[in-house]
Amino acid sequence: MAAAEATGGSSSSEGDAGVTLLGFWTSPFVLRARFALNLKGIPYTYVEEDLFGDNTKSRLLLASNPAHGGKVPVLVHHGKPVAESMVILEYIDEAFPDHLPRLLPSGDPHRRAAARFWAAYVDQKLLPTWIPLYGGATVEERVKAAGEVIAVLETFEGVLGEKDEFFGGESVGLVDVALGGFIGWLRASEAMCGVRTLDPARTPLVAAWAERFGALEGVREIVPDVPGLVEYNLMKRARRGLLFLPPHQTH
Repeated sequence: MAAAEATGGSSSSEGDAGVTLLGFWTSPFVLRARFALNLKGIPYTYVEEDLFGDNTKSRLLLASNPAHGGKVPVLVHHGKPVAESMVILEYIDEAFPDHLPRLLPSGDPHRRAAARFWAAYVDQKLLPTWIPLYGGATVEERVKAAGEVIAVLETFEGVLGEKDEFFGGESVGLVDVALGGFIGWLRASEAMCGVRTLDPARTPLVAAWAERFGALEGVREIVPDVPGLVEYNLMKRARRGLLFLPPHQTH
């Protein structure tokens, strides 16, 4: 059975704002939604789903996202489900317009378009390179993937202005939350394959941004730590019949 955890100062069944989020602790996509809700101060109930047992996904999850077989995250607002992390982020922004920060800037269509473009770039470019880093069959495959992840982060280095605190400017925006969901896994890359992907020597602006974003209240409390992610990766690799060979065990 899935276990519910009240979050955001709420103890009611759907939070004071009628919001429930169904998720899983390691998912960068779930973390995006949690970051957005936390940073905006929107009360909600978080339900941690069991994704790996037999018939253990909650009925609410299966009913809320049948198109994807009960994938997380799913946001349920007053009984109405919203699926897909990027859709959820924009929904939160529109459904709670008085809760700051706004993830998409108001009054500037070009800035909103640019934010959507770079947020989509995370899933189009970073995600495909991160998957083999996480699940590659050999250390060599994972090291190669880590280099490709760094190349994507170098692109974001050029997007993040030297004077900007965040991709959203002075405050957190859509791109920060989209990329921020991966911070824990990027931090874990060195333990998994010996390559530091958040490297101040290669991408100093992005590395500094990751420290700032990761230290925000509402973010730092829920970013998974490296040992927990490495242990989870070990479990996942074992289920797939893959060896877990971090660098200190290969020499």
